[in-house]
Amino acid sequence: MVPIFTPAPTPEQTEHRPVRVYIGLGTNLGNRWAYLVRALTALEAYVSVDQASPVYETAPWGYTRQPSFLNMVVSGQTALAPHALLRTLKAIETQLGRRPTFRYGPRVIDLDLLFYGSAVINTPELVIPHPQLHQRAFVLVPLHDLAPDLWHPLLRRRVRDLLADLSTTDVRPAVR
Repeated sequence: MVPIFTPAPTPEQTEHRPVRVYIGLGTNLGNRWAYLVRALTALEAYVSVDQASPVYETAPWGYTRQPSFLNMVVSGQTALAPHALLRTLKAIETQLGRRPTFRYGPRVIDLDLLFYGSAVINTPELVIPHPQLHQRAFVLVPLHDLAPDLWHPLLRRRVRDLLADLSTTDVRPAVR
């Protein structure tokens, strides 16, 4: 179990009621399976995870000269406010050993907040829904496993329809 040293949220960091969130997990360095398990374990202290997609092996996106990724999506309820949840995800990444590199570069773990209820947020720190999820089969395939009819509030399309626009040839079930 990974200790997470994020302080307890203050009242202004919490919502009054739990909110359904979707979080993408990815890893392409070290023992990728172990990093997914460790991230899930740490995440469960802040999100009541009730669904997890299968794990997929995916080709790198953006910067392609790196190892393949393992990707998955989880869904659950959280009482954390959106920015507090984002800070928590970044703290978990740091605790698991993620270090800053370059955009789309290799990483031991990546935790992306994809959806926060039906919220639309656009701040310098946080954009919800995730601004590139509709372009990424490695996100949409596992998200479709959990919520094919989930509505993208900005694009006004369901996940199943967004996925139909993309090639999924580089996304295949991972073998342990």
